Amino acid sequence: MANDQDERVQQLKSEVDDLEAQLERYRRASEDLMQQVDWCIGYFHGCGKKSIAKSLSNNRSYIRKHLLRRSEQADPSSAVDTNS
Repeated sequence: MANDQDERVQQLKSEVDDLEAQLERYRRASEDLMQQVDWCIGYFHGCGKKSIAKSLSNNRSYIRKHLLRRSEQADPSSAVDTNS
């Protein structure tokens, strides 16, 4: 019986390790996504399409706050002029 429990514990540990590896992949993907959005914000701002940059910035803030559950941080949109 103890052997069955040991096997079950090992199986559960393996499942946890697999889930942690999957979580790490998703975390890296989300960080990559946020970097790409930052680049796009800067690109559109540099092209003079400031309204698009501002919209992307608002989306970025929402994703960061509500989906990633992280605090707000300065991003390229902080330099975006809303008059354009």
